[in-house]
This record gives sequence, structure tokens and C-alpha cells, in this order.
Amino acid sequence: MLLGLAAVPLAVWLYLLLGRGGFWRMEHAPPEATLPAKLPRIVAVIPARNEAAVVGNAIGSLGRQEYAGEFQIVLVDDGSSDGTDAVARRAAPEGMLTVVHAAPLPPGWSGKLWAVAEGIRHAQAFDPDYFLLTDADIVHPPANLAELVARAASEEHDLVSYMATLRCRTAAERALIPAFVFFFFLLYPPAWIRSRRHQTAGAAGGCILIRRAVLERIGGIASIAGNLIDDCALASRVKKSGGRVWLGLSPETRSIREYVSFGEIGSMISRTAFTQLRYSALLLGGTLLGLAITYLAPPVLAIGGAIAGSSWIAAAGAAAWLSMSIAYYPVLRYYGVSPLRAPALPLVAAFYLGATVHSAIAHWRGRGGMWKGRVGPSPAA
Repeated sequence: MLLGLAAVPLAVWLYLLLGRGGFWRMEHAPPEATLPAKLPRIVAVIPARNEAAVVGNAIGSLGRQEYAGEFQIVLVDDGSSDGTDAVARRAAPEGMLTVVHAAPLPPGWSGKLWAVAEGIRHAQAFDPDYFLLTDADIVHPPANLAELVARAASEEHDLVSYMATLRCRTAAERALIPAFVFFFFLLYPPAWIRSRRHQTAGAAGGCILIRRAVLERIGGIASIAGNLIDDCALASRVKKSGGRVWLGLSPETRSIREYVSFGEIGSMISRTAFTQLRYSALLLGGTLLGLAITYLAPPVLAIGGAIAGSSWIAAAGAAAWLSMSIAYYPVLRYYGVSPLRAPALPLVAAFYLGATVHSAIAHWRGRGGMWKGRVGPSPAA
């Protein structure tokens, strides 16, 4: 009986390694495609609220895109008080940037999505074929836009998204950021997102190219107005409407947002964790149990079994722990972090578990989804 229970974490990890779309491999490759003969018109829409520290680099990188088609940038200043708009104007090539100021936030909308909707409304004046939805902290390599268009046009995808490489320099970032990407891909395996045979849909909000006609077909940004996990909600709407979605890695597309402390990263995780669980206490309990079995049980079984003199239980726990470490290694390598940290994933998972509990408590206290001084919309919105 005990041995059978001890084998459960090992069975879980064998499934994750072999049956979850190879999410852990961190594969990336440029598109094997060429640009269409008629280059589409594109407008980048950037929501920004107090982003003066980073927005200049983001705008500058868009201004250096090696794309011969028509390309404009719309920055939506969402009530900034730090001179975000002025920094953006200084960084933009002449004639490429339009700065608009968001109207007051209406009920039922998240701040970011309202700003995006405002930007898209103004961008209609350029009659774009695609929108590039990006963030004020994302720096794009010069070939980024051309690659996104080539993949969308040649491979007939309606939404193409790159997972930006997150900053990974401080002690907190090196300890927690690789796991953030690992857990995201576990929930949203890119191979399943690209496949018509799977319902899974996901995207990374820092870099999304979406066909204008498809966005209009699903009801625009208003169709996901209250979603805190807006990127995946958008991808889900596109896929459910019959559209094709692609998500992959881009080592050169980078987020320059800095997380100095463990608390800052914990707040970032907490902002949407309970939303991911649809604000359900039952799902919260199941998730905590699942995390405990998957990540915490293997080292407990391996060490506890050895101490108790049960070689079979120790072996089952050790095998699950080794499988976990093997799965975690590629993302550590991708981020340039020592592979010796792979066995420490249970400790990292415990941190994420705590952030998930904190997310639920914050929601129950009416402080859920806090970002840039705003509380997220209620789940009924």
C-alpha cells in the first residue's frame, strides 16, 4: 500500500516527461518561411502606466525594426505620473509614434485591457492588417516583426506570440524566473497550442501579433475585458473561433523589467494565481494537493524512505526527484543558470505554492489582482 502511494509522484513525472507535449524541452527556431509579396500594415499597441524607466528602450527597439512594410506605434499613457509619454516621444523615430491618453477606466475592465482597447481604437485610423500587442518593458530584436509576419502569413496563423526571455540577473530572478516559464509551459504546452487536435490555447502578452480581422471576429478586446490573464484569454477566444494560434520562444525578445526581491516576484505570481483557479476554493485545495504530490513528495519520500530503511520507497521518491530535475534542466540552461539548481525545484515550488495561497487570501480580502495601484476587476465582471 505505502509503496503504491510512493509510486504516484513517479507516475506523474513520467507522464509529464513523456505525455505533456514535450513542454520542458525549451525548443526554439526561426520560422522556415518568407515574407508575403504584399507586406501587411501593422500597428504596435503599447499600454503604459508609469513606465518611464523602461519604455524608451522598448520604443527604440520598435523603431529599429527591419521591416519594409507600413509600421506605426501607438502608446497609450494610462494615467502615468512619471513622464512616460515624454520618454516615449524622445525614443521614437519621427512620424512613427502616436501617444494617446486613456479615458477613465470603466467598470468591468482591467486597466491594461482598457488601455489596449483605447490604443486599438486609435490605431484603426492606420487601417492595419495586424496589431502587435506588446508591453512597455519588452525590447524587440530588429528582425522580430518580420519573423512574426512571416510565421503568421506563411503558416496561416491568426495569432503568433513569442515568450520573451525574462530578466534573470538578481538572486531572486535566478531562483524563481526559470520556474515561472517552466510552470507556464507545463500549463500551456506550445505543441498543444499549435495543434488543432488540442483545445489548449495560450499566448505571452509581451509579444502578440494578431490578425485584425480575427480580433474583430471574436468581438475585439471587449470580449476579454475583465480577464487578468488576458494573453491566454485572447488566445483561447481566437482558437475557439476556429483560428490558429502559435506560441514559441524567442531568446532575443527580452523583458527588461527588474525584480530585485523575492517579494516582488511573489507579488507578480500572486496577482493572477487565484484567477487561474477561477476563484474556486475547491480548485485551490486540489492545486495545493497536486503541487504537494508532484513537487514536495519526491524528496520527502527519497530522504524519509532512506532514513526509515525502506529502500523501495526511497527509490521511488529518488526516481521521481530525478525525473523532475531532468525536466527542469532545459529551462535552467536556457536562462544560463547552473544545472546544480535543478534538484532544488521542490523549494521553488513551495514558494509558488505560498504565492498561490496569498493570491486567494488577497482576493477574499478584496485586494486581488493588485497592479500599478489598481485592484483587479471582480470575477463577476
